[in-house]
Amino acid sequence: MRADNGNYDAIIIGGGPAGVSCAVWLARLGLAPLLIEASESIGGLCRRNPYTDDWNATLPGVSGSQVADNLALSLEQAAVPTRLSGRVDSVQRQSGEFTVMGPAFADTPRAPYLVLATGVRARGLGDPAAFGATAQGLLVGPGAHVVAQDFRGQRVAVLGGGDNALENALYALGRGAASVQVYARSLRAQQQFVRQVAPGRITQGSYTVDVRALTVNDQAYDVIMVFYGWEPCMEFAAPLGLQRSQQGFIATDMYTAQTSCAGVYAIGEVAQRQHPCVVTALADGVTAAKAIQARVEAVA
Repeated sequence: MRADNGNYDAIIIGGGPAGVSCAVWLARLGLAPLLIEASESIGGLCRRNPYTDDWNATLPGVSGSQVADNLALSLEQAAVPTRLSGRVDSVQRQSGEFTVMGPAFADTPRAPYLVLATGVRARGLGDPAAFGATAQGLLVGPGAHVVAQDFRGQRVAVLGGGDNALENALYALGRGAASVQVYARSLRAQQQFVRQVAPGRITQGSYTVDVRALTVNDQAYDVIMVFYGWEPCMEFAAPLGLQRSQQGFIATDMYTAQTSCAGVYAIGEVAQRQHPCVVTALADGVTAAKAIQARVEAVA
């Protein structure tokens, strides 16, 4: 294991399930990882998810925030060096090593391998700064902000046709919303969710949204919830010229998580290698860690 003078075996950017899994496995395989997380705490989207994750067969009844706490504990027990509030502005490759740049990196950590586990963010309707005061009635993506919303007596529009859209429509109804209307250009949600929503509450086809007026098809609402899926967080990695999938996520080798740039791996939702969830993200982390171990041992 080596981590002298800012040198590491691998730098992992992103402290969600995929990044933590990779870092812990690398450490326990005898290598020297550095984990960098842009926010103030470990957990990624889990940290902002107050719901129980009953899809995680190993932790039934455990909330997203509790999963995040366990991820942080795993890093601590594996003695993984971790930098929080470590926003990365750019990545460069020189002399076979990657360096990360940002306001928190005066020492310029470097490593021959780089793992991108930066996750995704919810797709919105455009620049929130252009929404003015009406932004308070606009909820983009799932999470704690939906739980914090008082739906009692509110007229709610839900935009999107996937699982998140219908699950949150049902959530608003269960929390006392006066009315909930789902607008879906195409309906892709699981039938178990579709069956729970009355047919009259779903409008399929094109629709128009006026964010400032909080209207959909000229119908006024108190709250508009947007569930247009996800987009990868990877702007800082643009200089690497990574190939992307048709959906815009980082393209990788299925067996190693290697990207089109030698020495760079992408795991978790930023690569959308598998159905996105905590369990598949953890598996992705193991895949990258084992691939890096094999590369390190091959040149040792």
